[in-house]
Amino acid sequence: MKKKYLHLNVYDAFLDRMHFLFEEFENIYISFSGGKDSGLLLNLALDYRDQHYPERTLGVFHQDFEAQYSMTTEYVDRTFERIKDQVEPFWVCLPMATRTALSSYEMYWYPWDDTKKDIWVREMPQKEYVINLENNRITTYRYRMHQEDLAKQFGRWYRKVHNGGKTVCLLGMRADESLQRYSGFLNKKYGYKDTCWISKQFKDVWCASPLYDWTINDVWHANYLFNYDYNHLYDLYYMAGLKPSQMRVASPFNDYAKDALNLYRVIDPEIWCKLVGRVQGANFASIYGKTKAMGYRNISLPEGYTWKSYTKFLLETLPKRLRNNYIKKFNTSIQFWHETGGGLDEEVIQELQEKGYQIKRNGVSNYTLNKKSRIVFVGEIPDHTDDIKSTKDIPSWKRMCYCILKNDHICRFMGFGMTRQQQKQLDIIRRKYKSIEEFEYEVQKPSL
Repeated sequence: MKKKYLHLNVYDAFLDRMHFLFEEFENIYISFSGGKDSGLLLNLALDYRDQHYPERTLGVFHQDFEAQYSMTTEYVDRTFERIKDQVEPFWVCLPMATRTALSSYEMYWYPWDDTKKDIWVREMPQKEYVINLENNRITTYRYRMHQEDLAKQFGRWYRKVHNGGKTVCLLGMRADESLQRYSGFLNKKYGYKDTCWISKQFKDVWCASPLYDWTINDVWHANYLFNYDYNHLYDLYYMAGLKPSQMRVASPFNDYAKDALNLYRVIDPEIWCKLVGRVQGANFASIYGKTKAMGYRNISLPEGYTWKSYTKFLLETLPKRLRNNYIKKFNTSIQFWHETGGGLDEEVIQELQEKGYQIKRNGVSNYTLNKKSRIVFVGEIPDHTDDIKSTKDIPSWKRMCYCILKNDHICRFMGFGMTRQQQKQLDIIRRKYKSIEEFEYEVQKPSL
């Protein structure tokens, strides 16, 4: 899909989108993380509401992950105090399963875990609009539910308490943040009235990203132009020499933030001391996050092992639940490359053939923009593909091994990610079995 350039600047395009949203949706709320994008969106949306739809109510939803920089907490606090009389404020501090990439033995940690109050990174915020276990009114919340599910289910609850009607959550997501987000905006299958920046969550519940075509320069220019308050953590990031892509205000333990954990030691030492005791692997990741110990660069294969045998060895060292998680994803990948195949450039196909890889064509890929040929592997999946220079997006046991060594539980390194349809199916299953907190799976021997 080619880019379509509009005959107006990004700010005017944003105003047009806000007009569309206010005319189309009865209920609007903003997801506010404390980062630069959601902070800007919140300020712009409030200014637009006050000028054009002063009678309309806006909700503000903040999902608090407990472990964060003090400056982020301060920014969230002063923002809510400034706007609390202008909006419906929801500062959510509920126990939720949050993915961690720090430990080989834990897939999740639980912010605001009521069983670990003594080691909380910070005290529970004391505001009348803070939602916790003691005063929770979000009826769609389930104890220790996944953070993504909590965010989505809040939308269903928000619609219910506002007597139904079409509901939309405004997100600060932008296409230029990552290739994954750019690709997400290209998929119009679940768009609202032929828009690429509005996607469906549930019946009459949608998500919209009115800043989707803004660049990071646009974001900071707007903050300067309108003299908006922002999270001054970014100033410290800048002084620390971080690239804009590294300046994240998310949970410090996920796949994208773990490499910068050591910054906590310098920027916020008091919080850092509590982080070490709160989440398993925090100190180790801060020290070794960009070393071979965390799978950051080249990893040496132990003597006497192939990548396949090393992968199976590592699988046997993992707890049952984690082991089965990896096995399922690895088997899915192997089956895909044996039966369906991935779309590859002709240059890559030629290089694979020249290097003697057992491959064959299997039609045309529907997941590529220029209809690349599907390629399936005949026989065994390669142990490694170090001799292939044109791409790394082909299967190998080495890639699988890397996922384990990097604590990549989702297997993003292998191209895994949850599609909208998969998420939809998962939501249906979770609703069906909502009384079950955790599933215990039987130990499976790898069929790899």
